Amino acid sequence: MSNAVPEDADPLAKIGDLAASAGVRRVHVLAWRDLDDVEAGGSELHIAEVAKRWAAAGLEITMRTSWAQGQPTEAMRDGYKVIRRAGRYQVFPRAALAEIAGRTGPRDVLVEIWNGMPFLSPMWNPGPRVILLHHVHAEMWNMTLGPKLGPIGAVFESKIAPPLYRRSAVATLCESSKTELVEDLGFDPARVTVVHPGIDARYTPAGDRSPEPLVMAVGRMAPVKRYDMLVRAAHHARRTVPDLRLHIVGDGYDRPGVQAAIDELDARDWVTLRGSLSEADKLALFREAWIIASASAREGWGMTLTEAAACGTPAVATDIAGHRDSVHDGETGLLAAGDPAGLGDAMARVLADDDLRARLSAGALAWAGELTWDNTATRLMRVVADEVSRRRHRR
Repeated sequence: MSNAVPEDADPLAKIGDLAASAGVRRVHVLAWRDLDDVEAGGSELHIAEVAKRWAAAGLEITMRTSWAQGQPTEAMRDGYKVIRRAGRYQVFPRAALAEIAGRTGPRDVLVEIWNGMPFLSPMWNPGPRVILLHHVHAEMWNMTLGPKLGPIGAVFESKIAPPLYRRSAVATLCESSKTELVEDLGFDPARVTVVHPGIDARYTPAGDRSPEPLVMAVGRMAPVKRYDMLVRAAHHARRTVPDLRLHIVGDGYDRPGVQAAIDELDARDWVTLRGSLSEADKLALFREAWIIASASAREGWGMTLTEAAACGTPAVATDIAGHRDSVHDGETGLLAAGDPAGLGDAMARVLADDDLRARLSAGALAWAGELTWDNTATRLMRVVADEVSRRRHRR
């Protein structure tokens, strides 16, 4: 069932009209982590940008997450309510029990963020629901939980949970992830909608590039990001571009492994671990860098790659689902094999060719111009409104 809203309407008016057409006023969101968590990443930023716009359109948004370090258990942020209770694993049963008991108030629809471990909402929520599933985690389970517990998580994701969710409306970030959900987890393609993430308007080109070839990478230091391999790829690229420098932005529990790779290659004089940066400093680095690079093994999209694109900075990234949608190979950046030599050769190719880099920069700017958070919030509300209307019609 389609909820028609004029395409030229104001974004907030579009969201409000879509919600009103389906009778949606109160939205509950379940997410593993909060934006203020020290390990927050793209998933948390994504739902925060959407919730902010939904709240500005007049909806009552309540988001339930795990406890965030140093943060109050309840707070208002950007017009919506955040409830932070329970630890990393206890948040799943406790959030479900709170919804079942009605302790967070009435809701018209539930939005569940399935980030590795699901909240299993189809088992306890009989009402309308939309599942935001960024990507299949697959090999990430072993990287995160180790060889003993990892296979358990993988089996749960691939075999146990999918049958419970196949009647739910699902939104994912890109066509590559949709293909994985359909082919690997058995979802009905008609029930999976692609909604691209947006880019904040502050990401724009400005200033001058670094006088020397500067490669940057952004994201939390977790095994799936493979920063140790990125360092090795940059080391390989220095055979062609000897003055290459690499700045890595972010922090996390895998930092010792990254530092070990730097020490092994005697790379302290050209690799800088910047840690967590302010938004202003990160933006400045986007504008100074010649390229942004990612060696990640698994991504739902590659949000930092499109943020860099909005600054005219092309990407060199591993050829994986997610990256194939956020980076248009040969147009906004290059996709490369997931090994140090393949990624390093692609980095060297872009850094050493001024004409290629200029062409990729122009393509990156054009692509980034199509991605806005207003569009993301509107399209996701359309998924919500359609699902609520479909459920009402079926009843």
